[in-house]
Order: sequence, then C-alpha cells, then structure tokens
Amino acid sequence: MNTAEPSLTKTELRKSLLNTRKSLSAQEWRQKSDRICHRLQNSPLFTEAKTILAYFSCRQEPDLSPLFVTPRKWGFPRCVGKELSWHIWQPGDALHTGAYGILEPLPDAPKIDRSEVDLILVPAVGCDVRGYRLGYGGGYYDRMFSLAEWKSKIAIGTIFEFALLAQLPVDSWDKPLHGICTEIDLTIVQQKS
Repeated sequence: MNTAEPSLTKTELRKSLLNTRKSLSAQEWRQKSDRICHRLQNSPLFTEAKTILAYFSCRQEPDLSPLFVTPRKWGFPRCVGKELSWHIWQPGDALHTGAYGILEPLPDAPKIDRSEVDLILVPAVGCDVRGYRLGYGGGYYDRMFSLAEWKSKIAIGTIFEFALLAQLPVDSWDKPLHGICTEIDLTIVQQKS
C-alpha cells in the first residue's frame, strides 16, 4: 500500500496515478490484469454471483475481459446523461464507442434488472484501504451508489496495487466500496447493509 502525499488534491492524485498506470508496459499491464482476474475468479463473491456488472477497460485500467467468458449474466454500462444505464452483454454482441471513448453495449441491448445484480466490479483510478474510490471525476458511480436500490449491492473496486493508498481525500458525496481487488489481494473493507 502506498502513502499519498496528504496535501495532494483529488485532481493531482488522479493525474499522478494515471501517469503511473500509463507507464506500465503492455506485458506488466497484462500480467497484473490476469492476476486480478485470477483473484476475482477464486473469490466466493464471484463464484456465487449469477449476475455481475463490469466494465470494458480503457486507459490501461485492469482488463477483466478474460472473466467475460465465464457463464454468468454480464451487465455493462452506458453513460446516459448523468446516469449509468446497465445492459446485458455477452461475447459476440455488438459494441459501440460512447461519449467518453469507452466501449458500451448498443442502446437497444436488453437492460439488466437491478434486483438480479449480485456483484459490481468497479473501475477506479485509485482506492484507499477504507474503500473510498478515486474515479475520473464524473460522479457516475457515486450517484448510482447513493440510490437506495444500489446501496446493498456488493461493489469491488479493481485497481493495480500501486493505486491502493492509505487515505484519499473524501467529499460528502463519496460512497465507499465493499472491497478492493488488486493483483496482490482481494480485501473486503466493509460490510454494506
């Protein structure tokens, strides 16, 4: 775990962590991503989940695509206004590039029933040991996790170990995740109720 400079703002931390992530070689990125997938696949949270929400990697985020062939119902987000709309996707289904340059299911792909969701794999720029997440600044996941129907869902942040910090600056709207998965460990940080 890394200790961030306490005086750094979220913007400065984001820039520093993204630069470190960008500096990973393709081989390092693949190896670390594969280790994260391995940790997730061997977790009871994953093995017992029937419906999992995930993301398509961009900007050298951990690549979870090896997991997507596991027989589950998979949901992926589309950015619609200020909200995330979750749609069913399976390998072979069409994708398109959304507003932020991220691959998304097509708008007419079937939507995921929120009540079925067992696990959410959340992309992040960084996380701290308390489960707080540093995203890209759009607030999509914080808005989602503030809604009653999402509060009880198990949400695991996926990051590389260098991005696991002792403490992030936290704003009133920030919502902690249930756990963090790096290439080194999968840690449950809090039980959501």
